[in-house]
Amino acid sequence: MEIEPATLGKSRLFARGWSWLKALPARKFKKVVEAAKSIKQLGQDDPRRVIHCLKVGLALTLVSLLYYCKPLYEVFGDTGIWAVLTVVMVLEFTVGATISKGLNRGFATLFAGALAIGTEYFSRLFDRKAEPIVLGVLLFFLATTSSFTRFIPRIKARYDYGVMIFILTFSLVSVSGYRTENLLEMAHHRLSTIAIGGATCIIMSVFVCPVWAGKDLHNLTASNLEKLANYLEGFGGEYFQADPDHEEEGITITASKDDKALLQGYKSVLNSKNTEESLPPPEIRNKIRESSTKMCLELSQALRALVSSIKTMTDPSAADPHVKCSKTSINDLKIALEAASELENVDLLAIIPIASVASILTEIAKCVERISELVHELSLLAYFKSAATSDQQEPAGSGLHRGSVRPVLDDDSDRTITIIVQATNV
Repeated sequence: MEIEPATLGKSRLFARGWSWLKALPARKFKKVVEAAKSIKQLGQDDPRRVIHCLKVGLALTLVSLLYYCKPLYEVFGDTGIWAVLTVVMVLEFTVGATISKGLNRGFATLFAGALAIGTEYFSRLFDRKAEPIVLGVLLFFLATTSSFTRFIPRIKARYDYGVMIFILTFSLVSVSGYRTENLLEMAHHRLSTIAIGGATCIIMSVFVCPVWAGKDLHNLTASNLEKLANYLEGFGGEYFQADPDHEEEGITITASKDDKALLQGYKSVLNSKNTEESLPPPEIRNKIRESSTKMCLELSQALRALVSSIKTMTDPSAADPHVKCSKTSINDLKIALEAASELENVDLLAIIPIASVASILTEIAKCVERISELVHELSLLAYFKSAATSDQQEPAGSGLHRGSVRPVLDDDSDRTITIIVQATNV
């Protein structure tokens, strides 16, 4: 007995659907488990995130008492909701961000509330029919002007949140005040509840497991310098690989597996193209291999010394010899390039890739020298301990992350060095 094709197709479709339904709970359970593992890993990577979430919940619970507690509700009424909104919008992960947003919100609310009350009383000088027209014109003018100021780079960088709160507060007070008899009392209660919410945020952020951005900046700076040092350490051996045809010249420099791993992990620092596509002829590469690899090694060691100085807050003088050696390597590299260009039967176009790399290494050396100068300046401003004193008084690792670093803004200096390291999974 033969089965019709239509019946066979329906049975296969039914079987696939049934298999999909049977596997659905397992797939959903697997996704739930993966999500739970990722959440757990997120908390383990930085436990301060969990503490911050608990702080937000505690702060919201405290300010909600303005609603739940009857005596407080009789005083503030429905304006207590502004304390809840303030906590949600102001409480940030770090102390500095919380204080900044709190001050922005406080001053913006105070200024906008006063301006809205003045606008309301000014509109009441006109006829009752003209009053909403005057309010609408003033609201349009101030909202338009304030919104335009948010596009100014300097204001957007520092006061964007404050300008937004100014527009919100002015609009709400001026619009709702049109139907309110006792406008001053409403503004007073609203400002009071916002102040309560802001004070709760600041107290919770400063006194309950505070998170200071300066410490994170301290660690991040050291981490970025260390990653750059890792890159330079692996770059020299990878780019100037020994060529099998030229091993008899006595120069054999090969990249180890660790160096290649470092290069693969941090090659995005220079955002360079594939090395094999830009390698010059071996005879030219051999001329400058020694000075280039030595420069990379010295720069790497100098950066590692600076990282150690920043982490332990000790004198960074250990990096000075490596910086001096890198300067010597720069001169040797220039001499090697000149000698390579004088070789017979050398295509000048072949020298361009290696000259570009040499130029980049020279600029990196100058940047590392500038970084060394800045770390020395920081050591003086932050009163870093001398290396000898630190070794005598403290065991290894006991002096990390002590003291405070105050940012110094020098208006006369226009030189800025930015190091961006993007780590990729190997």
